[in-house]
Amino acid sequence: MSRESHSDGSKMAAVRALLGGWRELFDRQLTVVIAGSIAIFAVAGLIQIRFGSYEMSFGQVVGAIFDPAVITKPRVLLGLLLGWDFPSVATTTLIVWQIRIPRVIVGACVGASLAVAGAIFQAVTRNELASPSVLGVSHGAGLAVLIVLVLVPSLSAYLPLVAALGGTVAFLLVYAIAWKGGTSPVRLVLAGVVVATISYSLQQGLFFFAGNTGIVQQALAWLTGSLTGKDWSQVRLVLPWTIGSLALALAGARQLNVLVLGEETASSLGMSVERVRFGMAAVAIVASSAAIAAAGMVNFVGLVVPHLVRNVVGSDYRRLVIGCVFAGPALVAAADVVARLAFSPIQLPVGIVTGLIGGPYFLYLMRRHRDLGDL
Repeated sequence: MSRESHSDGSKMAAVRALLGGWRELFDRQLTVVIAGSIAIFAVAGLIQIRFGSYEMSFGQVVGAIFDPAVITKPRVLLGLLLGWDFPSVATTTLIVWQIRIPRVIVGACVGASLAVAGAIFQAVTRNELASPSVLGVSHGAGLAVLIVLVLVPSLSAYLPLVAALGGTVAFLLVYAIAWKGGTSPVRLVLAGVVVATISYSLQQGLFFFAGNTGIVQQALAWLTGSLTGKDWSQVRLVLPWTIGSLALALAGARQLNVLVLGEETASSLGMSVERVRFGMAAVAIVASSAAIAAAGMVNFVGLVVPHLVRNVVGSDYRRLVIGCVFAGPALVAAADVVARLAFSPIQLPVGIVTGLIGGPYFLYLMRRHRDLGDL
């Protein structure tokens, strides 16, 4: 057998492995990521729920979470999601379920959405440095939401749609700027920096049009990415979009595996490359925009988490997306604990902590890869 035919056979074997079934995915590495992420999220969640202006012991927290008056009554749980009146319960149960658990749920949705969005963007651009923040999508979505908050607050109920529109426009601008008979990792990153810088400048300019200091404080908290004060209305805002986008990401994971093989290989396998690329990019934009609409600019989650998960589970996007669904909430929950407790009684926005983690990690990736992140 010639060397060429052996190489072709190995390549096709790799393709068949990438397109295989789901049964073999849950190997030891992915199980470790899932179990470790659940453990970190559970511990961080308990810490988040315990601390606040109303002090509780961990025993009280566990008792309130598993209060039979709530968890054994589906109508009560459904009522939390639908905004129905909450029944009369113990004070600790009321505080935990009405005030503190929503913050944990919103953080989980934000972490999962941003992590999966980052993994998708890295695949569709074949760029290891891609993420919603690096490509300008976060800043575009942020600008659109800030326009609504400052200038047209009556449209606040439509924040996910507004954020998705802003993120889409930003992504198209990045592609248009980077396009020169095709794109490259370097041009995409530089175009993302350009769009993000312009969007950030416009965001700062909007403060001069704010009608009162309350709006300014709300906008500042939102720009830094905060989970403070989140309630069930934010859960209802972000949860449907998160579930939908994550389901679509899992369904498209096989296509992402083919896409990262290169346009020529993907086309030879019958894939409509541009259609899949922009379809999956739309999923990533919706996921990241919903997270931004709920919690603001929580940057670098979409960059750090896919890399950490990829280092453990490998480059199969079916494993990678599943791992990101669990690891993203764990990172955001842990960062929120640091934000709340490290400088107590001052609560930092969680976006500051993720930025302090993601900035140096981004620099590390740029120095590690001579080709600036080409997958």
